[in-house]
Amino acid sequence: MNNRINKIFKEKEAILSIYYTAGFPNLEDTLMIATALEKSGADMLEIGIPFSDPVADGPTIQQSSKQALDNGITLALLFEQLRDLREKVRIPVLLMGYINPILQFGIEKFCDNCKEVGIDGTIIPDLPVQEYQDSYDSHFKSAGLENIFLISPNTSKERIEKIDSISNGFIYMVSSASITGAKEGLQEGQLEYYQRIQKMKLKSPKLIGFGISNRETFNKACEHAEGAIIGSAFINQLENDPSDEGIQKFVHSIKER
Repeated sequence: MNNRINKIFKEKEAILSIYYTAGFPNLEDTLMIATALEKSGADMLEIGIPFSDPVADGPTIQQSSKQALDNGITLALLFEQLRDLREKVRIPVLLMGYINPILQFGIEKFCDNCKEVGIDGTIIPDLPVQEYQDSYDSHFKSAGLENIFLISPNTSKERIEKIDSISNGFIYMVSSASITGAKEGLQEGQLEYYQRIQKMKLKSPKLIGFGISNRETFNKACEHAEGAIIGSAFINQLENDPSDEGIQKFVHSIKER
């Protein structure tokens, strides 16, 4: 498989992937934010599928999910909003969400819609690796979707090696065994975890997420992986100033072009 995700890892270093919630802060903002992020220099986008019970998310993303649902976002409407995605955005775009709304929508229908609008991959934190392989892998592959698996400081060496062997996009390295949320600096034990994963010499590129919030934490993550993911800090930005200028200022504060 050689889609936009693989391409970006071959072409760039210190990849900045930005997560935001579909339908937040306003229902119709989804595509506008994607366009502004690409113009501002983001390398990859993760669009969150709002869900009423987001167990792995901290208060910032939980609140954005609630607001998006209150605004009226649904998975069907999200695909409608992304119909013109590839006329405006060239960088890789992934959908991130929990398995429940995807199952309710229908796995085959979900994969077909992803292919139709030009989605490159998915991140489904509560979908077990074995269940994905046994039940869903063929649907995702036929739609050209890379499903991204997560590892954390508690993930066993054997499981990390298994995930590495079946990954074709990248591995999402959760930086700590906690919920999402912006943090100021490197937390205790994170460096040891980063170094331990580096020594494993995995074949898949890695992006570090959870707790990356500013240039310092982004740069530190990039010393130990191919890039990093910023979510909560960007959601805060959208709450304060969702304008193109505000988005551009935020991205430039993390990564110089």
